[in-house]
Amino acid sequence: MLRFIKESWRNFLIDQKKSSGNEAKIQSQQELYPALTDNMVTLREKFDNSSDLNVREIEINGVKVSVMIIEGMVNLQLLAKMVIAPLLNHKFQKEDGAAEIYRFIEDSSVMAIDLKDVYTFDELFRFMMSGFVVILIDGLPYGIALGAQGFSFRSIGEPSTETNERGSKEGFTEPIRINMTMVRRRIKSPTLKFELFSLGKVSKTDICMMYMTDVVSKKLLREIRHKLHQLDLEMILTEGYLQHFLEGKRSSIFSDVGVTERPDTLCAKIQEGRVAVMVDGTPFALIVPYLFSENFQSIDDYCYKPLYATFIRLIKYISFAISILLPGAYVAIGSFHPELFPDALLFNVVSAQETTPFPLMVEALVIHFMYEVMREAGLRLPRPIGHAVSIVGALVIGDAAVTAGLIGAPMILVVALTAISSFVVPSLHEPVSILRFAFIIIGGTLGLYGIALASAMVAVNACALSAYGVPYLSPISPLSPYSMRDTFVRSSFRVLQKKTARIQDFNGVNIDEEDPDA
Repeated sequence: MLRFIKESWRNFLIDQKKSSGNEAKIQSQQELYPALTDNMVTLREKFDNSSDLNVREIEINGVKVSVMIIEGMVNLQLLAKMVIAPLLNHKFQKEDGAAEIYRFIEDSSVMAIDLKDVYTFDELFRFMMSGFVVILIDGLPYGIALGAQGFSFRSIGEPSTETNERGSKEGFTEPIRINMTMVRRRIKSPTLKFELFSLGKVSKTDICMMYMTDVVSKKLLREIRHKLHQLDLEMILTEGYLQHFLEGKRSSIFSDVGVTERPDTLCAKIQEGRVAVMVDGTPFALIVPYLFSENFQSIDDYCYKPLYATFIRLIKYISFAISILLPGAYVAIGSFHPELFPDALLFNVVSAQETTPFPLMVEALVIHFMYEVMREAGLRLPRPIGHAVSIVGALVIGDAAVTAGLIGAPMILVVALTAISSFVVPSLHEPVSILRFAFIIIGGTLGLYGIALASAMVAVNACALSAYGVPYLSPISPLSPYSMRDTFVRSSFRVLQKKTARIQDFNGVNIDEEDPDA
């Protein structure tokens, strides 16, 4: 009996949730009224007389027309020259009514390239808050939206997170349509498609999917589109809101969704069969799926000689290993396997430990915690102060800790080398920071055997990660010999140009191109 009551109550709550969701959807899709007065009353009620709503009512040939904009979102000169003036100066016939005025705006007057019909209040709000001019005519249950955006935004500048020596210095900016043009300028192909829609119940944020129809997998495209349309978020303010929903195995410490600020990098990934997702209001784009080896690639690699580019990549892989394993290995050797140290180094380590009150593991945890605090402070503070904090933290605090005998000098050197190595691959800073602490604890409790076991667990976790049927460690595991020409080594363009390595061509990829539902 109790179980029956619980099931009934659960079904009742589900029905209520569905009905409330349907009511909200119906309310948001409320259609416009034929009478202009009713539309204006409803509009002002929903806006609650907000100060940024500007409405100008004019009379054309005896018909009332309302021109509505959001203050600060529209170019006023363009509005006056290409919208208001043609309407007031055109000579309509005496018998012309609302339909003829609407037809003149839509067909006979080239006032805006971006022209949309508006049938519901939801569309009206979305267009107005995106910088459109919305015109409603008395007697018509629909309106027209004209693109006349004029809001202020940050100009195109150099990417702040992905610097390069050669190549383009352009980075994405906040308005999504400008970012779309930056991609289109680089790929002048009709197969490049932009799929624009809005997400977020409250924010109505514009989202754009970018892909090339001739190389992308239809199944991959359908799955990404399905995940995006199934999102149930109130607000979407940055690409990070979507990144976690697009990831494959969310329990993994690594992310199989990449982030880039460079349009040239995005174009290269699209050409390989990826799908890019951009969010209006942020200068970063998501790349789905993203492979582990791509964290060690940069646009400069393709400007250097192949031999030097290969050398740089090997340095990045070695630096990644150092940033994760060095502190834990030092603690493990100093605590359990001191015989592995050379005699001179062992003497220095023992001398430093005699003057410090803490064991190696505690020292490593404390000093790395201090480093993370200083790094976070340097990031969040204004740039001039942030540099000062980093310098003060490195010189004053580190030297004072060694002088006071709290931390040994070899540990400071290990932390410094680890920190510098982590900067070589900045896109992997999040997993590196967590794994570094984990390896310190494991090395201080289980020694080198624990380090080896933990390394194997991390490798297994990375091998198990798969996004939309694409293994995260491709083309390393499973091995794709042909695709390895641009992984650890960077082959010459004479080799790379023979065939573009699409992700669906890698070994172990489970993407069915002959998908009947695509």
